[in-house]
Amino acid sequence: MAEYRGSSLVNVCDEEIVGKTVAEGRLKVHLSKDYYSGQVVDYGEALRLMRTCSIVNLAGQRSVSLAVDNQLGAREAVREIEDVPFLMIYKFSG
Repeated sequence: MAEYRGSSLVNVCDEEIVGKTVAEGRLKVHLSKDYYSGQVVDYGEALRLMRTCSIVNLAGQRSVSLAVDNQLGAREAVREIEDVPFLMIYKFSG
């Protein structure tokens, strides 16, 4: 977990796709070790982090499904690039 402009941020990625680059047209996404490196956590810890952070960046089938299955994000918001699902969650409080 990190801080970004006063918000808590977590990046969650399926371990086996870290280091992979996917592309669609002019859009290219590199799932870099620098961005997604850190701890390998189990589903319970990943879910806890997703629930407690203000911003969550997700990549990979298991990571995205965990968020959607627990109603933290909507299936309609998932974007797939080369069969890799991505989801960004922003929680606003007022």
